Amino acid sequence: MRRLSLQHYIDGVLAADRVVLARAITLIESDLPADGDLAARLLDALLPRTGGGLRVGITGVPGVGKSTFIDALGMHLIRDRGENVAVLSVDPSSPISGGSILGDKTRMERLAVEESAFIRPSPARGHLGGVARRTRETMLICEAAGYRNVLVETIGVGQSETAVRSMTDFFLLLMLAGAGDELQGMKRGIIEMIDGMAINKADGDNKPKAERARVEYAGALHLFPASPDGWTPRVLTCSAVEGCGIADVWQMVKAHRELMEGNGWLARRRNLQSLAWMQELVAMSLDGLFRGNRAVAARLPLVEEEVRLGRKTPFAASRELLALFQH
Repeated sequence: MRRLSLQHYIDGVLAADRVVLARAITLIESDLPADGDLAARLLDALLPRTGGGLRVGITGVPGVGKSTFIDALGMHLIRDRGENVAVLSVDPSSPISGGSILGDKTRMERLAVEESAFIRPSPARGHLGGVARRTRETMLICEAAGYRNVLVETIGVGQSETAVRSMTDFFLLLMLAGAGDELQGMKRGIIEMIDGMAINKADGDNKPKAERARVEYAGALHLFPASPDGWTPRVLTCSAVEGCGIADVWQMVKAHRELMEGNGWLARRRNLQSLAWMQELVAMSLDGLFRGNRAVAARLPLVEEEVRLGRKTPFAASRELLALFQH
């Protein structure tokens, strides 16, 4: 496929041309050196048109119904509020092939056919944090295209979720009823990062259990120190299947946004996120330079094998490779 010119990309994204938008994101995600410079110039050109979106990270244990929840939330934004939404859905990647395990849009059937919704599945390709390597950049591209709500669906609580928190305005944790045992297994780090929690699948016979879970989780959250931004994380119940409580969850997100804008913490949070983004880009670039070094590339497979077989310590191996790189 012929690569578009920089101006074609800029005009297409700003006009919310979905085909050009998708191609721009593919360009951003590309590992080809030839695409890197064009992608950087495109981001620089679009950056002044970004920042107006409400960025929400959504995570939760597998089976909690993240995709069904996002489908219901997106439909609420479009049908009930007359807004648009971009969903960055990070599919789990095969640890062997690196390919995406799940189908592209099969889990968000209603949103997938909405003109006011843009869904972009991306394989995580082993990137830590439960998000794809270029999620930050993709989020900015979507904002430049006029999407005012950007939802980032992560792989789940199996990996560090710090990356999600470092790129969104609101971090929502989806949970299920049956609080007792789950409370014991909840990672303290995740709980300290969340801005809100929703107990999903609160329908039918499960309603009483969901309400009990809500009370228990709310009690657990009060044991943590108060956030310096003045916000107290809330716990709500909802049913993505029935659509109950979805509007309340979004109202919680909006209430948080109003408080953060009013007390200046939104700007502060985003400034810190920009710093984290810079540090991440530097680390990625350094890793690329390191692995692209001829001496390192020639020796790396052998050193890795020696470490795997126990013939060389990781410490000695890293020192040897860094010495090769520095020379």
